[in-house]
Amino acid sequence: MSKRGPGGSSGNKFRMSLGLPVVVTVNCADNTGAKNLNIISVKGIKDRLNHLPSACVGDMVMATVKKGKPDHRKKVLPAVVVRQ
Repeated sequence: MSKRGPGGSSGNKFRMSLGLPVVVTVNCADNTGAKNLNIISVKGIKDRLNHLPSACVGDMVMATVKKGKPDHRKKVLPAVVVRQ
């Protein structure tokens, strides 16, 4: 579940810093063969004009594989941020 926006759970949540803006390169933490991912967009973000959309833990992003297996490279793939 995303830390922002309408959610199914109730109660107070701690605010998490949005530490991963667009065009940042992150390490991939699964066993698909991808090493580095480049974040190109964050799903569900409606931001102000000229503000970079940013992601935090639990957000779904669209990313491209920059380093890894050749069959995964140069494709736009969905990903979920698990740590920052």
